[in-house]
Amino acid sequence: MSNILKTNTKGSLIVLSGPSGSGKDSICERLKEYNNNFWVSISCTTRKPRKGEENGINYFFINKEEFEKRIKENRFLEYALYNNDYYGTPRDKINEYLNNGIDVILVIEVQGALKIKRTIKEAIFIFIMPPTMRDLIIRLKKRGTETHDKIIERFKKAYKEINEISKYNYVVVNDDLDLATKKVNSIIMAQKCMIERIEDVYLNNPEEEIHELLIDDKTFENENINY
Repeated sequence: MSNILKTNTKGSLIVLSGPSGSGKDSICERLKEYNNNFWVSISCTTRKPRKGEENGINYFFINKEEFEKRIKENRFLEYALYNNDYYGTPRDKINEYLNNGIDVILVIEVQGALKIKRTIKEAIFIFIMPPTMRDLIIRLKKRGTETHDKIIERFKKAYKEINEISKYNYVVVNDDLDLATKKVNSIIMAQKCMIERIEDVYLNNPEEEIHELLIDDKTFENENINY
């Protein structure tokens, strides 16, 4: 039987951001256990790779000269300068995935997220919070990838970023990775059911015709039917 609703099948653009150390990348990785209909956009950055990071998998690592060249060519959906390094979202591939019904997740800094919000109103904005600022410091130290001064910079930046949560649609506290991931997945699934995604309602479908037949059929007059 045909579906009574015709809904927009275009993929959703999900913007995931929060302080460094809040667990954004970990949530994306765990999300694969619950949902395989998404693609995590790979950002460009001018920062140096951390231990274990690979070019083209974690980020596209390029120098500042190349990054600024791409800015002039309008090749970024958004970009931001964060701790003296550029981060940007390439336009390539994103529309292709969305038009094919695949969700795209952007794991980006708050600056970049707010730029996207001004131009793409239908995007879903989720802010990932650490349970406490003490937990954030512990996570940053455990990385073992940054100097003490760099950690202090990130900690100060986190305070400013948290002040922007009112500009997001949702906030998820990452005090338990599995629970936080389930919440993010639930948000994505709920968005698929929004009224705004309905394009048409088919009232004259086979189900409606069957209903009319039942009403007209005299054999059902004496039946006790509980709805």
